[in-house]
Parts: sequence; C-alpha cells; structure tokens
Amino acid sequence: MFKLSPLMLGLIAPLSVQAYAQNISGQIQDQNGAAIANASISVMGSQQVVKSDQNGQFTLQTNKSSDVELHITAAGFAHQNKVVKEDEKGAATITVTLNTSVMEVIDIQASPFHASSMESSMPVSVLSGDALKAQQAATLGDTLSKQVGVHTSFHAKVASTPVIRGLSGPRVLITQNSLDVSDASRVGPDHSVASESITATQIEVLRGPATLFYGSGAIGGVVNVVDERVPTSSDTYGEFLIERATGDKQKLAAVNLNTGTGNFAMHLDGFVRESSDYEIPVPAELGDKPHASKDYTVENSAEDSHGVTIGTSYLFDQGYVGVSYGKMAREYGIPGHSHGNEAPDVYADLSQDRWQLLGKYSFDHAFLSEANFRAAYTDYEHSEIEHGEVGTLFANESQEARVDLMHQPIADWRGGLSVHYKRSDFSAQGAEAFTPPSVSTTFALALMEERHFGEVLVQLGARVERVTLDAPNVLLSGADLQAGGHNDHDHDHDHDHDQTAVDRKFDVDHEFTPVSLSIGAVWDYHPGYNIGFSVARAERAPAASELFSFGPHIGTGTYEVGALFKQKSDSLTFELNPQGIDLERSHNLDITWRKLEGDFGFVFNAFYNKIDNYYYQTNTGLMADDGHDHDHDHDYDHGETEQGDHGLPVYVFKTDDVTTHGFEAELAWQATDALNATFFADIVRARLKSGENLPMVSPVRFGTKLSYNLDKFTINLDVVRYQKQTHIAEHESSTPGYTLLDASLNYDYSALGQDWVVYLKGHNLTDTEARVHTSFLKDKAPMPGRSFALGLRGYF
Repeated sequence: MFKLSPLMLGLIAPLSVQAYAQNISGQIQDQNGAAIANASISVMGSQQVVKSDQNGQFTLQTNKSSDVELHITAAGFAHQNKVVKEDEKGAATITVTLNTSVMEVIDIQASPFHASSMESSMPVSVLSGDALKAQQAATLGDTLSKQVGVHTSFHAKVASTPVIRGLSGPRVLITQNSLDVSDASRVGPDHSVASESITATQIEVLRGPATLFYGSGAIGGVVNVVDERVPTSSDTYGEFLIERATGDKQKLAAVNLNTGTGNFAMHLDGFVRESSDYEIPVPAELGDKPHASKDYTVENSAEDSHGVTIGTSYLFDQGYVGVSYGKMAREYGIPGHSHGNEAPDVYADLSQDRWQLLGKYSFDHAFLSEANFRAAYTDYEHSEIEHGEVGTLFANESQEARVDLMHQPIADWRGGLSVHYKRSDFSAQGAEAFTPPSVSTTFALALMEERHFGEVLVQLGARVERVTLDAPNVLLSGADLQAGGHNDHDHDHDHDHDQTAVDRKFDVDHEFTPVSLSIGAVWDYHPGYNIGFSVARAERAPAASELFSFGPHIGTGTYEVGALFKQKSDSLTFELNPQGIDLERSHNLDITWRKLEGDFGFVFNAFYNKIDNYYYQTNTGLMADDGHDHDHDHDYDHGETEQGDHGLPVYVFKTDDVTTHGFEAELAWQATDALNATFFADIVRARLKSGENLPMVSPVRFGTKLSYNLDKFTINLDVVRYQKQTHIAEHESSTPGYTLLDASLNYDYSALGQDWVVYLKGHNLTDTEARVHTSFLKDKAPMPGRSFALGLRGYF
C-alpha cells in the first residue's frame, strides 16, 4: 500500500484546501436601487466567478478561511471592490451599489495586479468590444493609431508597429497573452508584427515603462494582444466575419469559436485576408506632379495572409491549464524600394509557428494564494525576396517562460514574486543581411507589492535582470563606403571587396544587469475621481540591431551602421567605437487625473522622461553604395554615389541623453441616451541634451468621435487632426498637417436564432493626402485615399 512520508506530508499540508465551504450572498444594484442583471462577481485571487440574476442577486461559495475581497463589474458601470469580513460570510446578504460610467472600464491582463484601465497607477488604454472591431486593420500599429498617446510607424499599410509617446522599435514590447510575440518587427519598420488583431478580444497599451512586468525591452511601453487561444470557459459561443473593401480590394474572412464539455474547453480561430495595391489621392512620390486622368496607387503594397489557431484547456475549481498551437503566414510587398529607374518586385514572406502553455492555480495556502505560469515556443521566419530570389532570410527561434507566485496578504500587503526566462536565437542570412546572427538570453526576478492605506493604493516594484548578448560573426569593413568598397556585389550578390581594404570579423559577447524600480499610487480622493502617480527608474540592454548593424537594409532603403562602430570624421569609413557599450537608463514620471462616474468623464496624463545613453538612428546626410550591380561594372564616380539614384542614405546609431515630455487628454460625454461624444489629444516633445530634436517624433494630434444610436442603427463619425511637424532633426524634412474623416454605419438585427451586424465603413472620406511623419516611407507612400468596406458579422 502506498504511504506518504512525514516529509512529504509536511510539504503538501500547507497546500491543502480547507474542507469546508461558506456562502456569500448579495445583490447588485445601481444608484437608484434598480437591480443590475448579468453583473460579474469574482473572488480576488481565485477562479471563482458568478453572474447576478435578473433580480441582481447572486450566491457563491468560498473555501477561504480569511476575509474575502470581491471584484464587481458590469457594462456601463464603474468597477467596485468589496471586502467581506470573515464574520459576515454566511450571514446577512450584502448589497453592492454600482455607479454609471461614461468611460469604458475594462479589466487589464497585462499586469499581475488585478486592476482596470481606470484603477492603475500608470496610464493604460484598452481597445475591446465594438471599439476594437471598428478599428481593426491589417496591421497592429494601424489598429491602435487612434488610441491616445499611440501613433503608427505606417509602412505603406503592409507593416506597422505602435509608436508610444514618440518611442517604438526595441523600446516597445509587443506581447500575445503577456508573452513576447518573438518576431522581427523590432528590427525593422518593414517587418510585420506576427500577431493578428482580427482574432483578438482586447488589446492593452501600457504607456510608459512596464519593465517590472516584462523586462528591459518594455522601457517605452507594452502592447498586449489578448485572445482566447487558451480557453478559460467551456461555454459555447463565437463569431464570424466577412468583409469586402474598395481602395485595396481587400477580402477578409475570420471566425472565432469556443466550446467544451464539463472540465474540458476547446478553442478554434482562423482568418484569411487578401488585398491589392492600395489607392491614394496623389502620386506616391513626394514632389511628383499629379495627372488629372491618372489613378494613383502605392505599387507593391498588396498582401496575402492567413492563420489558424487551436487550443484546449482542462478546467478545475482552483484554476486551469491549457495549451495552444498557432500557424500564421503572410506575404506582402515592400513598397518604396528601387534603384534608379528600376522597380524590382520586392516582397516579404513571413511564417510563424507558435506554441503556448498557460495556467493558473488558486489555493488557500498559509503563504501563497495563487500561481500563474506562462510559456511559449516560437519559430519565426521572414524572407525578403527580390527578383524572385531570397535576398535576406530573418529567423527567430525563441523560448520564454514566466511564473508569478502571489502570496497571501502580509500586513495588508498583496503581491508576489515573478521569475522570468527568455531566450532568442536571431539570425539574418543573405547578401543584404544588415545585422549578424545573435543569441540573447534574459533571466529575471521581480517583486511587486501593493497595499491600501485608506483611500490610497500604493504599488511598489523592483526587478533585476541578467541579459547576455552573443554575436559570433560581427563584420567591420575596412573600406570607405563612398567608394563602394563595402558590400559591393555583382549581379548574383557575391562579395567583391576593395583589395586594399581589410575586413574584420570578430566575436562579441556582452553581459548586462538592468535594474528597474517603481513606486506608484492611486488616490480615490472623492467618489468617482482618482489621481494616479508613478515614478519609475528603468534600464534597458541595447538590441543586437542597434549595436551590430552594418549593411544595406532592403526594406527601408537605408544603409544602417550600429553603435558598436564609430564614423571617422565626416567620411564613411568606420572603426570600433572606443567608448564601449552601456545600458540605456530611463527616469520616468507620470501623473494621471481621472473622473470615472456620471455622464461626463475624463482622463488627463502628464509625463516627463529623462533617458540617458539613448540609442537612436540619425541620417548622416551621406550616401553609400546600395550593394547592387546596376551597370554590371560599378563604374560610379564619387559624386554619383553621394547624390545619384543608386545610393542609400546612411543612418548610424548613436547614443545621447534625451528628454521627452508630453500631455494626453481623453474626455467623454453622454449628451443624451442616444448621443455619445469623445475628444482626445496628445503631444510629445523629444530633445537631445544639446537641445536638438529627436528624429521621427509624432506630431501634435487631436480628434473627436461622435456616436449616435437610433434603435437598431448606430452611426459613428471620427475626425482626427494631425498638425504640421516642424520639430525635426538635422537632415529630416517637416511633414504637412492633415485631417482624416472616417465614418461607419452599423445595423444590428436578429435572425435564425443569431445576432447579426451589417456595417459600412468609410475611411478618409475627403480623400486627403496624409503622410505619416513617423514612417520611413512618408515621402514615398502616403496613407490610403477614400475607401469603403462592407461587412457582415454574426454571433452565436
């Protein structure tokens, strides 16, 4: 007979759940005393969730022997937390009164603390529900482009990443269910994000340093795409979508399905998208004269993508554990790439296989209250193809795992320890591989705590990382790029370096220890109002592309040189940088003022960020050989290489101290039962220590949205104004201002036992020329002109 040893009994005894259960009963009502049906009542630190009935009443069982904190939510109401004392359980029925809110209050999953977008000490935006469906685009950056504080890098509609408060690239981490998407989108703006918003349930944007939760790669913010690929419910529900658009002749179809039985849950989602070159109101190239009889398009901006995900979970009273597999493929053109009069067919072929393991376990332990674990394996490839041949192959194989161990309250402090591991094996191979293969590994420990002091919630955090960066084959050319000595290829891309130049290849192995600290507070100084305050000190290890790049980047049409190298004088000869490599250090202050309840609400944010050793790209104003054999003999003189059509502008990575500051505003007004109006504005300024402007910073922007509900019809009108950007860096051109007008009409109805929505969307209705200042292609590819989309969405 099997027996447990005394040691084993001692280890598992604290993990046992109390054998008795107690009931908590109550009623949810509004401020007028009317019952609120279908409100969600959850027990903090557990998986227990119940819904209120038509009378607003609920009953739940809890095994917790101590006080229980309930979190109550309902659509159109501000969230509320209520602590049920131990001696109240099983006694009188409790009553919870929720106040209406014009602001959309949504629980966020990007933070280990249980909070909503209106209860966080740091600014958070959440796009979900109908708002997400209305803004969904082919790329993540374009989907989020109307969120306050968020712009897009807009790479001709085929690729875009979010720009948060003027920061992007390796400073903005993009995650899927809180795990790195592990693609190549942070290496180049022409690289598409390997995460699909059309199958997402919500997208969360953490503005400002989120390094405590996600590591040094989140020094500028986090975008977390949330989906249900690992289901947490066995209920059967889903939706499907079909859409057809003008402008780019897009055809789109997508489906989401969740189902299950008993303790098992299943998920399936998939999408197919196909589009042609998109239409624009003016010639693509800035300065070209328009022709009245010509229709303009951005050439080579078509795409063809599809994906499918399956997932399953085992559900139990204390939590769940589940696994998912997703396959995504995307083929899209890379516009704006040409050599003189040539216009080669350059496109990207992306594929990704991704496994995810998610789980949560809640228990009544003497010390621990909850354990959350997440893991992912991603195999990503991205080929850049020219003249039908692979010029460069990017690959990223990554593994990531994170465990959050949350403890029981200690002197009223709640929180826990996070253990995080991530390894990325990134390579770029081919004649135009501008960055060498590298392996980066991160191991981190983070401690996060929070406590209420009356009406003030205080949040503390600290994180220490060990980051290693190993690049075994870094190339430094001894040739002067002006003379075409570096990366000078014949027509089949074989190297033919200047015989007098000496190339050096060497191993680089760097270790960094970033440390991040944060303190935040939320003060509910008056019912329906709060003030958030956050101070963070964060450090970031530079990315491999920022250090080791040395070569032509086909997608952006630039010649990139990393910070590991130093330019000699004003020539294009480079040597190793004697200053060495240092961490990027950010000191950030955020102040947020919110009004949550009633028919009028607002959120105001002010921020100040001082970044030491900031890594950034700057245009030298010089040109380098583009690495192609146009005349098959490379017979260029010096002037042609610098000024001719065959050169590439040389961008070098430098470090400097940078200060960014800005303001964000969001206001909402429920004018009548049918009419809702919102207004937003954001501004960011970014300067070097010398006072010069940082390049490619978002312009001032403000806009409004009107929504009118008339029985089964909903009319939306969006107007967004982008001001002229004149705060520019050396060798950077200003960008004219423009106004975008969008509108949509939805018709909701029921048929065949299902809910349906037919919608018509119009984009850029005034057919305005709009060039995005944060885009590398702003002078070659404006935003799409007037277009319409007709779609059908069904729910079951």
